[in-house]
Amino acid sequence: MSNSIKNNENIKSCIILCGGQSRRMGQDKGSMIIQNKPMIKHILSTLNNHIDEAIIVLNDQTRIDKYNKFINPKEYTYPITFLEDKIKNKGPLPGIMTGLMEITSDYALILPCDSPYVSVEYIKTIFSQIDENYQAIVPYHNDNNKLKTSEPLHSIYKKDIIPEIEKLVNEDTLHIKGLIEKIDTKFILIDNKKIEKKEFKNLNRPEDI
Repeated sequence: MSNSIKNNENIKSCIILCGGQSRRMGQDKGSMIIQNKPMIKHILSTLNNHIDEAIIVLNDQTRIDKYNKFINPKEYTYPITFLEDKIKNKGPLPGIMTGLMEITSDYALILPCDSPYVSVEYIKTIFSQIDENYQAIVPYHNDNNKLKTSEPLHSIYKKDIIPEIEKLVNEDTLHIKGLIEKIDTKFILIDNKKIEKKEFKNLNRPEDI
């Protein structure tokens, strides 16, 4: 292998989940205009110069075509791949699995398309916590209950958990914290220093904007 090609350990991958049905918002969230641009583009811009590939998982080809129209790959320092969710309307677990199947690295940062406040500092911090002894790096809010107060959709997961996700989905166990319980998880406290609570604000309803 040529030295110019990064090996798997050095590639930073990000999977952005846009498969939600946005019932509470009443419209497609990732394409909603926030501060003059679609919500997902805030995330994509923040990722510039900090990742090597992005996978955007959407729930059907119509939405992939829609996103292709307003996302210009030339605006980003990394390649973007659009994927159709392999299993529809079953929550984020199948979306994570769909993305993990495509990444070229061993780990990927998962982000939801409705979190436009994720910062460069957070991206750097979470990637710096990757540890080959763990299959997930998961931030949490409260020491008294790490799992209950965790943020599984702003976490890093290892590609080798795909069989575990498949098993849970086949059993119709779709709660993502059920996955975190079953794999080797490294929990990181959201301390308002290196990781700030505002990073995790989701926009679920029109009044959240």
